[in-house]
Parts: sequence; C-alpha cells; structure tokens
Amino acid sequence: MVTHRNEMKSEVREKMRGGEGRATLIHLADCAGDKEKNVRLLSELILPPGTSIGKHNHENETEYYIILSGNGIVDDNGEEVTVKTGDIVITGGGAFHSIANNGSVPLIFHAIIVTY
Repeated sequence: MVTHRNEMKSEVREKMRGGEGRATLIHLADCAGDKEKNVRLLSELILPPGTSIGKHNHENETEYYIILSGNGIVDDNGEEVTVKTGDIVITGGGAFHSIANNGSVPLIFHAIIVTY
C-alpha cells in the first residue's frame, strides 16, 4: 500500500499535552484499531518557534522522536538535553519527556509510539 502525502490526515493541536502554542501533526499512517496492533502513533510533528509539547510519560509503550530539522530542548526524564537534526529521543518504561522548540525555525520530527 502506498499513501501519498496529499492523502495524509493532518490536525493542529493547541497546547499539546499542556505545552505552549500550536503543534501540527501529519499522520503518516492510520494507527487506530487493530490495523497496526503495536503502533499507536506514526506522525510527523511540526513545532513553530516557541511551541512545545508538555511533559508526559510512557507506560507499556516506547515513543521515538526522530529529529528531521530544527533544534530544541527535551526534558528527558528530568534531564534537559539539546536536540538537533539527526538526533533521536527514546522514551519508554514509565519514563517521561517533553520537547520545546527554542530555535528560530520550525522543529520537525517523526513521532512513533510502539506498544508492548
């Protein structure tokens, strides 16, 4: 199956998970229901400068952020870490994270949540 970019659903979330600003999600795959049993989310996220996703944890799942462009700050289970193009953030096992765009260009990354 091939899904073309113009067929992908997108949405804007205000103050995502208690963060700041408006995050745009482009759903790269429809992961609802039994269709993708172990993948809960497969999306591209776009955070304009000053936008963030608030702190949240991951029980019985792992979330991967693959940074495609821009830079930001991640609260990685209590440790602030700078991220940039090419980095990956992995959060699971009950740990928490948040991410904020502290740069001057959009922070774009793929987010994948795998359940277990």
